[in-house]
Amino acid sequence: MTALAAGIAMLAGLGVGIGIGIATGKASESIGRQPEAFGRIFPLFLIGAALAEAVAIYSLVIAFMLISKI
Repeated sequence: MTALAAGIAMLAGLGVGIGIGIATGKASESIGRQPEAFGRIFPLFLIGAALAEAVAIYSLVIAFMLISKI
């Protein structure tokens, strides 16, 4: 049962992957349309990607905690 719970916790990784993929595509599209806006778009993208990765790391920690039954 804990393996199932850990698997469900890791579903957050799926959402993070999709979200970062969409954000990367949109950022690349925006920079392609307006190259002069690179200085404003790229830092915002990096901050958003870092926050999304934090969710994935938290879900991984929760999955490990569930598996080890802490």
